[in-house]
Amino acid sequence: MSDLPTPGTAPGDRDGGPAAPWPPLPEWQQPAPAHTWQAPESSGPPAPPSTPDGPAHLPAGPAPAPITPEPAAPASVPGAPLGAGRGMPPSTAGLGLPPVLPEPSLPLKRPRRWLPLLLAIVVVGGSALGMLGYLGWKIGPLAFAVGLSAALLPVPVLVAAFLWLDRYEPEPPRLLVISFLWGAFPATLLALGVNSFFSGWLNVVTLPDAVVATVVAPFIEELGKAAFPLWILWRRRRELSGITDGIVYCGLSGVGFAMVENILYLGGHGFYSGNEQWGPYSGAQLVFGMFLVRILMSGFAHPLFTSMTGIGIGIAARSASSWVRWCAPVGGLLLAMTLHGSWNLMATLAAEISPYFFLYGYIAVMVPVFLSMIGVALWVRAREGRLALQVLPAYATAGWLTPPEVAAMGTLSRRHAARVWARRVAGDPGRKAMKEFQFAATRLALVRDGMNRGLDENPVDRDRSIAEERELLQVLSTTRAVFVGRDPQVPPAFFDGAAYRMTFPDGVTRTVPVPAEPVVPVPVLLPPPAPAYPAYPPMPGYPYPPQPYYPPQAV
Repeated sequence: MSDLPTPGTAPGDRDGGPAAPWPPLPEWQQPAPAHTWQAPESSGPPAPPSTPDGPAHLPAGPAPAPITPEPAAPASVPGAPLGAGRGMPPSTAGLGLPPVLPEPSLPLKRPRRWLPLLLAIVVVGGSALGMLGYLGWKIGPLAFAVGLSAALLPVPVLVAAFLWLDRYEPEPPRLLVISFLWGAFPATLLALGVNSFFSGWLNVVTLPDAVVATVVAPFIEELGKAAFPLWILWRRRRELSGITDGIVYCGLSGVGFAMVENILYLGGHGFYSGNEQWGPYSGAQLVFGMFLVRILMSGFAHPLFTSMTGIGIGIAARSASSWVRWCAPVGGLLLAMTLHGSWNLMATLAAEISPYFFLYGYIAVMVPVFLSMIGVALWVRAREGRLALQVLPAYATAGWLTPPEVAAMGTLSRRHAARVWARRVAGDPGRKAMKEFQFAATRLALVRDGMNRGLDENPVDRDRSIAEERELLQVLSTTRAVFVGRDPQVPPAFFDGAAYRMTFPDGVTRTVPVPAEPVVPVPVLLPPPAPAYPAYPPMPGYPYPPQPYYPPQAV
């Protein structure tokens, strides 16, 4: 039997007995009078228990135990939260709805820690001033403008690709922005200083500059780019939901680093050098040639290298083993340094011996690694959707969700269809509520999966996970109140964790078992809905008059 919180119980009352609503509800969320479902004697199944139609009331009981595969008995579910099944008083079925729907109250807020954020802003801002000032002084305003214009072209595409990977459970925007800026300025400034120092020292000891490119640069650059994602793993591990988040944070840091480095190469080594020797036309030719090599052919290089560290960070974030938590980031960082050094070695051999070294290495090594990385990223992205399908059914058994809502979390196309449906039946508030509902459900699956894995080693982390679980359940109940029960095509229904109790137009309430496919059975035909897109004209005669409600009748 699972120890998941059961809806409708107050603190200290986990046996499903009567309890006062907790916490107090706002006026628009006050539960309607209990509606007792009655089934006719000829239909066979007994009537389900009376259930309040208000939002779920979270208990303050002990920590939830890991989910077990045994389904909870229907009798253990004292009542479903607001929106389970029909989720609204049956009298609101059909189109006779209030003209203005309440905006959802979304209690889920990420805690803000201003001191680390302020320190990050100071470090990033100071590094940005130093790096931009150095570039302006070194290559001049014109070359800087040319290099910046060329270096910015691939940035939107690369950033959009990483944000696309993060659609299931988006990360806080402020951390994403800081990751990009960290790679752009502090990491590049550190790499510039260390590489310049070792280049001068190697000239003194009569060693070739290729040592800096193949040994020093990969080490210091990958370490600098990964510094902020590693800090997130150390101080904000709960923000990392897996490998996808590690790839996103490290990839954005690599994109920022590549942007500033391309400004230096295209503006300085390209336009500035060509303009100084042969004039602006030659400078433009050099910029074009470097653009083909550094952006079109190898614009993915820095994000690819740093993403190897991101894989290690993501593995460490979801592992309960202290050995894995230490070794996975180190292994990912070493792999990133190795790939980076191999890339620089190919470029060095191409310049010193033959350009075919770079071509062979590019086709035989870098392209396969790049394509393999795309496959890994797509696989771990889809796994986040599969995780919801694995974890959330226990909450459906406990009465917090219905099987169709769990099934709608499996893919991004299903989630989009759910948002379109919510907008059709409840307008923009419904769409916003569905979006927050999906985020909370995804986060709930991650929190419960972390409990099952034993990620919370100390009591503070365990209490934090329990509190977050309760908060997320409250978000689910609150947001569902906005869109559940407003679709005229669905008859009044209640899901008790085992079966649907549906009231048909003849006034008889019947028990309908959950089908093999996770869909709500609707064996009646009702008028079609309004068009989902305002650009298309509505169907003739729409809107239809409110559908009559037939209360259950005892036979």
